Amino acid sequence: MAFVQFSKVSLAFGDRDILKEVSINLASGTKAALAGSNGSGKTTLMKVLAGITPCDTGDRAVQKNTRIGYLPQAGIVHKGCTLREETDRAFSFGYDLLNEMDAIGDELAKNPLKNQVLLERHHEIQRILEESSWYRRETLAEQILLGLGFDRKDLERNVEEFSGGWQMRIALAKILLENPDILLLDEPTNYLDIEARNWLEQFLKDFTGGFLLVSHDRYFLDVTINEVYELFDGSLHRYPGNFTHYEKVREVELESLIARYEIQQEEIKKLEDFIRRFGAKATKAAQAQERQKQLDKMERIEIPETLKKIHFNFPPSPHSGRLVVSLEHISKTYCNENSSNTVIKDLDLVVEKGERLVIAGRNGAGKTTLLRIIAGEDSSYEGLVKLGSGVSVGYFSQDNAEKITGNVSMLEMLESESPLELIPKLRDMLGSFLFRGDDVYKSLDVLSGGEKSRLALLRILLKPVNLLILDEATNHLDLHSRDVLLNALKGFGGTVLFVSHDRGFIESLATRVLELSSGRHRVFPGNYSYYLERLEDEKNGIIASPLTHTGTPSSIGRKTDINENQISGNQKSWEEDKKIKAEKRRLEKEESRLLEEISMLEEKKSALVIELAKPEVYSDGEKCRKVQASLESIDAGIHTITQEWEKISGLLSQMESSI
Repeated sequence: MAFVQFSKVSLAFGDRDILKEVSINLASGTKAALAGSNGSGKTTLMKVLAGITPCDTGDRAVQKNTRIGYLPQAGIVHKGCTLREETDRAFSFGYDLLNEMDAIGDELAKNPLKNQVLLERHHEIQRILEESSWYRRETLAEQILLGLGFDRKDLERNVEEFSGGWQMRIALAKILLENPDILLLDEPTNYLDIEARNWLEQFLKDFTGGFLLVSHDRYFLDVTINEVYELFDGSLHRYPGNFTHYEKVREVELESLIARYEIQQEEIKKLEDFIRRFGAKATKAAQAQERQKQLDKMERIEIPETLKKIHFNFPPSPHSGRLVVSLEHISKTYCNENSSNTVIKDLDLVVEKGERLVIAGRNGAGKTTLLRIIAGEDSSYEGLVKLGSGVSVGYFSQDNAEKITGNVSMLEMLESESPLELIPKLRDMLGSFLFRGDDVYKSLDVLSGGEKSRLALLRILLKPVNLLILDEATNHLDLHSRDVLLNALKGFGGTVLFVSHDRGFIESLATRVLELSSGRHRVFPGNYSYYLERLEDEKNGIIASPLTHTGTPSSIGRKTDINENQISGNQKSWEEDKKIKAEKRRLEKEESRLLEEISMLEEKKSALVIELAKPEVYSDGEKCRKVQASLESIDAGIHTITQEWEKISGLLSQMESSI
């Protein structure tokens, strides 16, 4: 069985111990994640495992003929050939074996006495090629490239034409095509949209070799791995189970750790106070020195940054009307000398207060374009965008980072822009977005692209707005930072329009889905899980009735693989009737769910009305505003769900007359 094993491996950079006697065994069937805070040494450990970075001490054992594939986070650029030719280089082992077969043929011609040995090797090479994917390499390469989001027309494009994110997709495709025994993947999902992530999830589920991966996508980790290795303070600890289970176990451990940490901090404070008070006094100098020695020998307890619980709330949202955004007949076409591409066509949409609308679709479907149009960043479109009364917009995109320049520190910049009540919390908030310790004093001009992007996001969140438009806001955040952002957005009193490739983030936040695809669009009421269920229904042949921008249902119950010209009238009627009944059952289930949600919201509303009537609430302006904001949010939710229920009810009425 193929494996790579490390025993008591240590590595230091200067006076910092990155790895301290780390031991790990990766074998066929291993499905593991590597966790740890930013800067803990995860990438370094991956490079040591891949044999790229040598360790200072320890043993590395690799089973003979074990092949290891390593994908770094970034930095890979391909040149000088087409995409098809580049991916074919992943099969270099096959070309090497063919060259060896040619050499064997030449040797046999020269020295027939070695006939038996050479023939055995010749047969062995043939067996290896047949058992590998060599003879299917073109088909396999196309399947993997399409799964990762490339089009067939991309196969003949020069690799230089692809952006940095697509360059990393090419690198990932090559690693997977090499079919190594052990896969080491460092942030493989960074540049993948949801469809490509879903495809990679299934690939890893079916992968018979072993893999160790780093990712900031909790859902992706939960569905692909069954054990977690956490790297903290140079030591590596193993936790069986998926990533969510690991976090729960670590939370329990953290409670004990915090208790011991607080006791130690109190002891440190007492020692330091004594040294500061009596260190200069001759009568107490010896005692002060003794306490200094005690302090120096103390093994400090550290709390992992990834498990520190940091929360923040948005500034109160300015009041707005119920109607937040209205789009009428929006169309957008990109034109060049040779062709034109319509990404959005005749889009009508109404977004109401309190909604969390996610825009879904493959790369190039127009998601970012639509957000730019709504935010007022793109004016070259057809149609009309109307913002509601009192609507103020906060817009985040990756381009925001380019506008952050200057020689002031990030802390100084935020202090000059933040509401007064948030200034005391800025250090914690910067920490939650991965700016810790002295990082907060960095000059804006020395920040990396990722750091500027995180800072740009934080700037948006500190402003009092009631409509947030977020384009890939989680891209440069680790899991802890994403949780902080998600919790803040859940408590946000305004409306959110967003695009994200993090499925867990979407499922936790979205209340409605707008799907863009090849100039078409559909609106799906409900959360993201419901949207995926609807897509699965369509895939299985029962086409659901997604609500379009006009609110009319698409055709119901038509199976895509039936040739209607070959079906008799009776057969066709029976098939359609069967499918309409199946769709009716699904809609009845959805109607029941919506009515239950309305009932729950009405109960919450009643409880808040009672709360508002209490003297300690209505006499306290701050408490009163919070309760009223919650009431407005619930009213908006009831209104939205009631509209959805009315549409479902209308569809059921239509079906009653057709069955």
